[in-house]
Parts: sequence; structure tokens; C-alpha cells
Amino acid sequence: MALSSRAALLASFLLAACASGEKQPAAPPTPEVGVLQVKPQPATLTVTLAGRTTAYETSEVRPQVSGLIVARLFQEGDTVSAGQALYRIDPQPYVQQVASARAALARARASIASSAALQRRYGELVRINAIARQDYENAITTAQQARADVSAQQAAVRSAEIDLARTTIRAPISGRIGRSVVTTGGLATAGQGDALVTIQRLDPIFVDVPQSSADLLRLRQQLLAGSLSRGGSAARVRLRLEDGSVYPIEGRLQFADVSVDPATGTQTIRAVFPNPRALLLPGMYVRAELVEGVQGDALLIPQRAVTRNERGEAVTLVVGSDNKVAQRVLKTDRVIGNDWLVTSGLNPGDRVVMEGSQMAQPGATVKPVPWHPNAPARPASAPSQGGAK
Repeated sequence: MALSSRAALLASFLLAACASGEKQPAAPPTPEVGVLQVKPQPATLTVTLAGRTTAYETSEVRPQVSGLIVARLFQEGDTVSAGQALYRIDPQPYVQQVASARAALARARASIASSAALQRRYGELVRINAIARQDYENAITTAQQARADVSAQQAAVRSAEIDLARTTIRAPISGRIGRSVVTTGGLATAGQGDALVTIQRLDPIFVDVPQSSADLLRLRQQLLAGSLSRGGSAARVRLRLEDGSVYPIEGRLQFADVSVDPATGTQTIRAVFPNPRALLLPGMYVRAELVEGVQGDALLIPQRAVTRNERGEAVTLVVGSDNKVAQRVLKTDRVIGNDWLVTSGLNPGDRVVMEGSQMAQPGATVKPVPWHPNAPARPASAPSQGGAK
């Protein structure tokens, strides 16, 4: 009976001790973070530059003969073909010039027959010493002059016929014709300073963009060093129009100017674009996206993984081999799609925190799990709170 009382007393003491003791808090779970392992990959490097469109060909039509314009043979704004008649100058003065030149040619040809006959007669007489040798030589000279006069008059006829043909002013190139600065009855002067009308060929069309010579020098150095290569798409150019829309046809890079503008420090790059619907007009402001080359071992990370510190530097969180979080300062070159191109601060194989960064403070231990762009967002994990009840 005494043993049972002592056992009961011990049991009640232990129960009381347990009831009076405090509950110990549970250890917080290690937070999970989604990480992306950085791997080198090929990246096409592009640059977007502002520029202006320029007509493929431009011809300022000026008269080559003088006279009154008696007809305009086109509609302003139409498409004209090379050789198409545009204006007609009064031809009557030039018709008379042709007739006069032809008459002079006939007179010169008639004198040939007379001088040639005189040369033959004098040739017979000089052989029998009937005339002086000098008279015979004068006859030869006269015959030669007559033949030269014929050649000169033939050239005068051709010149007069050319001037007559030029009274019809024709389009030197095919393209869109602009506003006429003269009307019927206006006076045209050969070689005048003001053009009668301007024709522009718009299909294809040029796009001229200035680029910093320092950027082009850096690009050439990268190509020579082998860190950048010219891919198959290096000559392709895309275009964004003034309203923000993308031009539906790609162009091709044609050339870069061989000199640098000393006033701006830029070189002009010219691209050519098909323009079958005349959507692009000369003088339009556009933005051209040029392919610089392909970097074979680029390090790309999504933009969402990069933030800025208090000094404005680009930073990201990286999980080390010991599963501890560290902050890295990055140097970013440009945006490619939705990614940053990182040139310094990351190494191949680094694990960048993509999800759960709220719980991944520098120095904290985390549980990294692979992150996929199309996976649903992982809820932020937080340590459970323990407490006495």
C-alpha cells in the first residue's frame, strides 16, 4: 500500500512538471527558391538606330533647249516610265533649224562635184605642163575643203535634229513624278537652275541611319578578336515605322560609309528595302534594327532576375554550392528579347534565383529547385510560428 502511494505521488509530480514546462518552438523549414542555371548560348546581337528613308533614284528634269512649253503630258503624282513624254516645247524654231542645216548640207555636197571635176582637169593639164603646179595644188585643196564642208554640215544636221527631238522632254528614269513647277505657256530655258519636275524611284528604297564610329570600331575589334561572328542573318535589317508598326518586309544592309562625319562622329549605314506598295516615302523617320553579329558563348538571364542596388548597379541573387545566397553585381550590355546579356558578374553554371527571392536574403540557406519559365509560380514559403498554448 505504501509502494502504491509513492508511485502515484511520483506520477502526479511528473505530470505537474510537464504541465508547468514551456513548449519548445519548432525549427523553421528551409525556404525553397526557384533557380535557373546559367549556360552559355548563341545570341544574335542587334542595334536599333534612327534614320530616314531616301529615294533609290532621283532625277530632276530640266530642259535642254529653250522655248515656250505648249503641253504638259502627265498627271502629277503618277508613276511614269523611262522615256515617257512629259512636256512639249514649241518645235517650230527647231524645225526651221533642221531645214536650214539640210539645205546647207545640200549646197556643200553640190560644191564637191564642182571642185572634184576641177581637180581632175587640172591633173590632166599639169601632166603636159599646160598650167602651173601651184594651180593644181590649189584645186586639190579646194576639193578637200568641199568634202570637209559636207562633213561639217552633216554634223550640223544631226545637231539640229537632236535639238528638235529635245523639244519633247522625256522621263530619264521610271518612278513617281512630283509637282510640276511650270504650266503650259511657261518659258523653258536650256540649263536652267530650277527643275521642271522631280522623279523619284521608290521601289526599292534606301534607309540611311547614322551610327557612332566608336560603336563600329568596337564591333570590328570584336569581329577581329573572334568574340563575335558574322552569322547568316548579319545583313538583314528590320524596320519600325513612325506609328510604331513593324514594316512587313525585311531589308538588307548595303554598305557603311567609308568616312566619319567630323561634326557628329558618326558613319552612315545604308540599307535597301523592297517597297512594292509605296508605303515608304522619302524623308520618313524610321527606326532600323540591324544585326551586328552572333556571340556564341553569351550569358543570358531573364530581366526579372535583375534588380538595382542603392548605387544603381545591376544585381542578382545567386545560390552557391553550399546552398547559401549571395548577391552579385553585374555588368549588362543590352537587352535581347526578355533577357539581359551579362558581360561580367556571372560564370557558366551559376544558379540565379528566379522565384522566392523574398525569403532568399544574402547569407541565408535555401533549398534550390529548378525553375522553368512556363511553370506556375511557386508560393513564397515562410517559417512556421511556434508558441505556448
